[in-house]
Amino acid sequence: MAKSTSFQLLSWLLICSVSTVVASKLSHEHETKAVDDYLPSYYPQPHKNLLNVIDSCWRLNHDWSSNRKALADCAIGFGSNAIGGKYGDIYVVTDPSDDPANPEPGTLRYGVIQSEPLWIIFKRDMVLTLKNELMVNSHKTIDGRGAKVEISNGPCITLDYVTNVIIHGISIHDCKPGKKGMVRSSPEHVGERLGSDGDAISVFGSLNVWIDHCYLARATDGLLDVIHASTAVTISNNYFTEHDKVMLLGHNDQYTADRSMKVTVVFNHFGRELVQRMPRVRYGYAHVANNYYDQWLMYAIGGSADPTIFSEGNYFIAPDKAYNKEVTKRETEEKGWKSWKWRSSKDVFLNGAYFNPSGYGSIAPKYTRGQSFIVAQGSLTPSLTSDAGPLQCVVNEPC
Repeated sequence: MAKSTSFQLLSWLLICSVSTVVASKLSHEHETKAVDDYLPSYYPQPHKNLLNVIDSCWRLNHDWSSNRKALADCAIGFGSNAIGGKYGDIYVVTDPSDDPANPEPGTLRYGVIQSEPLWIIFKRDMVLTLKNELMVNSHKTIDGRGAKVEISNGPCITLDYVTNVIIHGISIHDCKPGKKGMVRSSPEHVGERLGSDGDAISVFGSLNVWIDHCYLARATDGLLDVIHASTAVTISNNYFTEHDKVMLLGHNDQYTADRSMKVTVVFNHFGRELVQRMPRVRYGYAHVANNYYDQWLMYAIGGSADPTIFSEGNYFIAPDKAYNKEVTKRETEEKGWKSWKWRSSKDVFLNGAYFNPSGYGSIAPKYTRGQSFIVAQGSLTPSLTSDAGPLQCVVNEPC
């Protein structure tokens, strides 16, 4: 009788143990399924980060901090000839203060206005609130690697008829309009500015510009304007979020000099809470390639005045609202837009997104050998853009 009771007790304990394990497993499977069900079916699945062609050029080098200028050889697209301050000295920003008319040595403004080429880096983490727009002179690199650098809550960056500028690895956000006042643009010249519009970065009449791995959000006007016949520009690896008018390429419909504009927009992440202009193009040529679009409130890519737009290998996730699924928007009431060259190739369209093409004839970017790169299929874009924005680089380690 004792043996029978013991056997029954042992059997009961075994059954309870098995039931607990099975219940736990079923519960875990249910929780996992619930998490998967929460995500839309078009949401990209977990993926391995892939270094895109720009990042693979320099990020694997553990001695990047002692060989910073190698970055200047890594640009692709129309802005690939932007050398910044490659042939100049290293200038270290040690002071976050600002004096627009008479900047002190050690400040960012003092470095960017100099006439000679300079590669500008930062001694430590800094938040810079500028008192007026920052006028960047030719042959300058602003390199935020190795520090957390923010320009915020004041006027931001202006490139005004300059050449060979690289802006890399900084955050630019909450930009305000500049005030009317005296602003120095070189050691020899200080003049009255009438006040900037409040763009995060304004590229005005400039040539050979590369903007890479920056964070741009919340500005009074646009996040990034390329206007007044600026050309040879590459905008890459940036993270855009929380803004209405994101990127304007071309001044206005009457400024025909923008026909010469050529811009490459590649490997960027257009995040949530963006409304429109990713980009909006007038007259010129825009190659928009391998960018990640995480919804939009109005449209993603638009334009007017007969621009040429080649959308290639992008990853478009449309918003849930049925009337905002179209990627494209023509800002015109004329019927002539049907001859504008707007094409899509290798793009991925999810959640009902669609691209309305137009025009005929070749639309290839006609890059030189030094500018050209292979555009990946859109399915790879989430991986290629996964490190968009400023990188957390550590000295003596691959970035």
